Amino acid sequence: MNAIRVIEVYPQLLGTYADRGNALALRQRAGARGLRVDLHVVRPGESVPLDGDLYLLGGGEDAAQALAASMLQTDGGLARAVERGRTVLAVCAGMQILGTTFVGPDDAVLTGLGLVDAEATALVSRATGDIVTRAQLDGEALTLVGFENHRIGSRLGSACRPLGRVERGRGNHDTDRTEGLVQGSIVATYLHGPLLALNPQLADVLLRRVAGALPALDPTHEDWAHTARAVRLREGSAGGLRRLAGLLRVRQR
Repeated sequence: MNAIRVIEVYPQLLGTYADRGNALALRQRAGARGLRVDLHVVRPGESVPLDGDLYLLGGGEDAAQALAASMLQTDGGLARAVERGRTVLAVCAGMQILGTTFVGPDDAVLTGLGLVDAEATALVSRATGDIVTRAQLDGEALTLVGFENHRIGSRLGSACRPLGRVERGRGNHDTDRTEGLVQGSIVATYLHGPLLALNPQLADVLLRRVAGALPALDPTHEDWAHTARAVRLREGSAGGLRRLAGLLRVRQR
């Protein structure tokens, strides 16, 4: 293929906790293999194009989430892309608005896009902190690390399955130990981080969905991600985040 077309959907509304870094992680992983990624940002009020290969939705506050859902319902482009089997990665609020219902400002229950069989309901208390999930996607076993911060959880229906099981943290809801969901071409999770920077194996699974088999990378491309993951697996939330922030500062110099 000439280029992998990645569509960032309303990152100005759905881009909290560095979720925009997911697009950059995909571009880095693809570029290290000689593959080009064209990033297209859909701003609020613009139509979602149908020619994307991979669509990204991030987290957002209640008002921004409700506005994003309303515009996506009116536009219909994301739903048509899903009908065509395009791959979607949705994080936190992005995951919730893809479901049948989600909780908006003032705890109003709002209608979601209905693209996945899940409904969002309030948790007993806010889920916040480091999270580790043992996941399965496209036949590959994944250990996913990240950070969750949500007061609303997701109850999954029979048409979708969990992305994984929680080893540390809260995940989808108080009543089970599941995390995220998979339904058709949609992959969704509560993990911030950004998710794909901390979990390059998942980034590669998504890239294979749209580009086919991928050549192996030189181990030097993996060093920073492995170090950052080890920090999250080894340390608690506060220590892990402080250590990770230090690694990021060194990386940026």
